[in-house]
Amino acid sequence: MRPLTTSITALAVVLALGARVGGAQSLRRADSALVGRILLAEDRRDSTNAALAAGIAHTDARVRAIAQRATHRIQDPLFAARTVLTEQPALPPLSAPPLWSEPAWRLRHRALASLRDDCAALQLAASDSAWPVRFRAAALVRESCAGNQELVQTFLRWIEETPRGIAARDRGEVAWQGAANGLIALARIRPQEGRRALTQFITHPDWHLRQYAARAAGIVSDTVALRRLATDRDDNVAETAIAALARHTGHTDDTLYLAAIERRGAQVVRAAAMALKGSPRTDVAHAATRAFDRWVTRANASARDARLALLDVAGRPASDDRPPPNVATLPPEAVALALGLEIRLRVTMDRASGGGSFDVRLRGDVAPIMAARILALVRNAYYDGLSWHRVEHDFVIQGGSPEANEYVGYPQFLRDELGTVTHARGTLGMSTRGHDTGDAQWFVNLRDNARLDRDYTVWGEIIAGIDVVDGVLEGDRIERIRVLR
Repeated sequence: MRPLTTSITALAVVLALGARVGGAQSLRRADSALVGRILLAEDRRDSTNAALAAGIAHTDARVRAIAQRATHRIQDPLFAARTVLTEQPALPPLSAPPLWSEPAWRLRHRALASLRDDCAALQLAASDSAWPVRFRAAALVRESCAGNQELVQTFLRWIEETPRGIAARDRGEVAWQGAANGLIALARIRPQEGRRALTQFITHPDWHLRQYAARAAGIVSDTVALRRLATDRDDNVAETAIAALARHTGHTDDTLYLAAIERRGAQVVRAAAMALKGSPRTDVAHAATRAFDRWVTRANASARDARLALLDVAGRPASDDRPPPNVATLPPEAVALALGLEIRLRVTMDRASGGGSFDVRLRGDVAPIMAARILALVRNAYYDGLSWHRVEHDFVIQGGSPEANEYVGYPQFLRDELGTVTHARGTLGMSTRGHDTGDAQWFVNLRDNARLDRDYTVWGEIIAGIDVVDGVLEGDRIERIRVLR
């Protein structure tokens, strides 16, 4: 993989050759280099850098705006003053994202929240023409609907239609997702039948179904199944099973958890460490410290949660963490993006996940450094073959994890670049687990999510293919992402 770095001077040369960026004449080489130093100071959170003052005093309005924004982002981690700055206006207003209408089924999906005790309504929704509505009904059903035989039969039918292997799906249809959601609903509505049904998934070749079997086993308190799944070869399955088992058996299975902290997946190590918290065993602290030291040598910033969990169970403070140093270098095309260069990406979905594609415009006017880092990852084919591991059909879809979970991402954190562009439907944001902890996992807003504005960076927006995004299901894979020319 090529490094996510480039020469500020090289970018300045390109900009100084008279190319037009965003419809405006580019700056001189020295001015473009100044923009690069301003962006680098922002990324390093260096408030003493002389480039900031030079930029604020510059005669070009674009340079002044970039320097003012960088200064305030450095001084205020949450950039709380950004709205006030725009109103003065110290910073120029930015263009709003495109407006996208919602699919008709989302209104039906949304309406179910107030009908969770209406078994007849849930029965109707479970046979809806749109699978997201069916899944919402399955998620809401409770044991109070156990007497609704037609609803129970619907979930059993989903389970019976489970593909034998790892199956593909056509757009608008499902592969393993129907059986998985049906199993959880059945476990909740009729625990005994759910217990019988989950056994067929414990050894299924698709790890998603084994993970859902672990979730179902947690619901019906099947500790035998949970112990088996806690040693599953897939770290996502083992993580789910360990978290559920610890809730049911306390420290009875500490031997299993001690073995799990030796594994390589950050997600399962984190779950095992949390399960060991408060263990009466005297060897836990030493084992956790040894595991922590191993994770330090891996120098992966995104594994922070696993390291902190290990420190906690070892009885050590979070301040003992030793994260890898943040090597702040200016990524390719950050200067050009900041000055208005428009770059578009095409995200092509795998045929086995329904196919189709959608186009994204990078918002370099909002988050030039993050946009440039995403662009560098795209050019290195980092996202090719990765999946959407989180799908909430009336909220967001999230993907970009090499191991399809929240706790494994790019080894170096990306800095936040909070701005004035809201998280409107169709915008793309960077997932974090705390300020400045973006690990290259990103999400697409399926609805307007203004409550995310304060904490998450908008770095792109969909300009075509929103219907493909609306049709994404959990586990769907990205075939490739390429730059549109």
